Amino acid sequence: MTQTVQDHLEAIRTRGYTVLENVIEPALVDALNAALDRLEAALGTVPGANAFEGHHTIRIYNLLARDPVFRAVPVHPAVLPVVEGVLDPGCLISSLSSISIDPGESAQPIHADDTLIGLPRPHPALVCNSMWALTDFTEQNGATRIVPGSHRFDTTPEYGSHPDSIAAEMPKGSVLVWNGSLWHGGGANRSGQRRVGIAMNYCAGFIRQQENQQLGIPLELVKTFEPRLQELVGFGTYRHLIGHIDKRSPAQALLGREDGFQSVWDRIRPGGDQDPQ
Repeated sequence: MTQTVQDHLEAIRTRGYTVLENVIEPALVDALNAALDRLEAALGTVPGANAFEGHHTIRIYNLLARDPVFRAVPVHPAVLPVVEGVLDPGCLISSLSSISIDPGESAQPIHADDTLIGLPRPHPALVCNSMWALTDFTEQNGATRIVPGSHRFDTTPEYGSHPDSIAAEMPKGSVLVWNGSLWHGGGANRSGQRRVGIAMNYCAGFIRQQENQQLGIPLELVKTFEPRLQELVGFGTYRHLIGHIDKRSPAQALLGREDGFQSVWDRIRPGGDQDPQ
């Protein structure tokens, strides 16, 4: 039976994660893999110099600024509605990067993606992240390891500890989506092949983004994005207030696009009733 958006949201609510199997078109998967190969060669990307990023892991950041093919990722119709259900439609792109785990890599320290926010746990979802499988994800090749139900814990994992976890195995073209409070980490790659994924991460509209989308992506490039993608990188407002420029949306003020923005103050109807939308 095909799972609905509500089924996936219930899984995230109870377990902290869900897997959307075989939802990414094969042609898009191929195009994304090809783009990552080109970028790795062109940028001369090398593994990180710390255990968290990985000594045998290739990461390419700020992908929206690097190739048009990545524009399809944040707005994918099979994934974005689930993310909006965890956060809300005012969510933002927090970061968009690739994570390619090569053979010989050890397991990444288990962590939670919202640790640096510093609020008492558990708390409502402020971060919702996803991992796109551009190759099969198996326990042998470094599939993301997760601790089911840990989004409800009142602590974050001690760095370097190894709590019991399971591998989020999934076929190529699938997407793992999780609450940012979930304990997880990249797995060890004990196979002979590279495990390739795209980390498409989102945050609530009132949270600062992990990658500075407004400064990291040239304005002239943002002008070529579709309106929803412009909003997701931060050129909209949250609840008709947060992020405005002189009572104009960033799309109006900086992109020259009329998006119908009206500030929350101007949306207060006669008699004091406020339109929450």
